[in-house]
Amino acid sequence: MSKSGAIKKMRKPSGKMSILFAVIIVAVAAIVAGMFIFEGDDKVSYKILGDTDIPQQIASQVIPEYRGLERALACVVDDKIYVIATRGEKPTSGYEIAIDKMTVSEEDGIKTLSVYTVFRDPQPGTALTQVLTYPIQVAETDLGFLPDQIELKVQYQE
Repeated sequence: MSKSGAIKKMRKPSGKMSILFAVIIVAVAAIVAGMFIFEGDDKVSYKILGDTDIPQQIASQVIPEYRGLERALACVVDDKIYVIATRGEKPTSGYEIAIDKMTVSEEDGIKTLSVYTVFRDPQPGTALTQVLTYPIQVAETDLGFLPDQIELKVQYQE
């Protein structure tokens, strides 16, 4: 048996097969890259607290100091991490804030808590009480640490 008889000639792949193979490689690379880009955004479990459930230390010390600012902050009370989201001082009733979700990400060793909120303003023409208000929302989280940074992410809703 000659050498040429033992080795079968390989067919050159068709143009369609080459294109299909290239598309599959690009798709797999995009999926793998996406996993690395979006890695680290972990959802935070939390429970929204009513006015009577807010710890006394937060109600008497933290809220009065920060209620006039639009921001999100976190504090520890009795080994639990609480997040407070505030809208600042508003001229009338009808302004609302709601925590929609929270995520934690880490980049270069810095842990960032992103607090996603929904802001609602009063509808035009609505009868409102002319009094200064300070819309806030307090949540008890399952975090085991205080984040290095906190970002307030706002979405306005009509």
